[in-house]
Amino acid sequence: MFKKIVVGLDGSEASENALRIACDLAQKYGAKMHIIHTPQVETLAVYVGGGGAVSVTPSQSELDAVGTQVIENGCAIAKKCGQKGAETRLVHGNAADQVLQYADDCGADLIVTGRRGLGSITGLVLGSTSQRISHLAKCAYLSVV
Repeated sequence: MFKKIVVGLDGSEASENALRIACDLAQKYGAKMHIIHTPQVETLAVYVGGGGAVSVTPSQSELDAVGTQVIENGCAIAKKCGQKGAETRLVHGNAADQVLQYADDCGADLIVTGRRGLGSITGLVLGSTSQRISHLAKCAYLSVV
C-alpha cells in the first residue's frame, strides 16, 4: 500500500509522534522513510531593562544547526522504531510547500505530520502547515496529534 512515506518533522512532540506512527506504517508495508525539516525563523522578544524589549532573530547558520539536530533526533527515533537508512532533507522556505514539493519529487504515497507543531498561532485548531498540506497533498495525508 505505502512504498514511500514522507514525515514533516519540526521537533515538536506531535511531529515526533507522527514519526513513530510513520515508522510503524513503514515497517508494516516495507516502505522507505523520508524525513524533512524546514527551519523557521521565529522572532523572539527578549526583555531589556527599563521595560523595553528587543527582537532577536537567529542567523541562518544557527537555524541550520538546530535543524540538523532536529533531523538527527528524528533519525534516532526512527532507528529505535526499527527503521534504518531514512532519507533526510533540511530545506528552507515555507514548511508546507517544502513538504509537498519533496513528497511530489520523491513520489511519496503518504505524508505524515503532527497536527500542531512549533509554528506561530495562526492555526489555532489545526496548524497552518498541516492544514495547507491536507488541502494540497497529491497523495494520502495523515495528521497526528
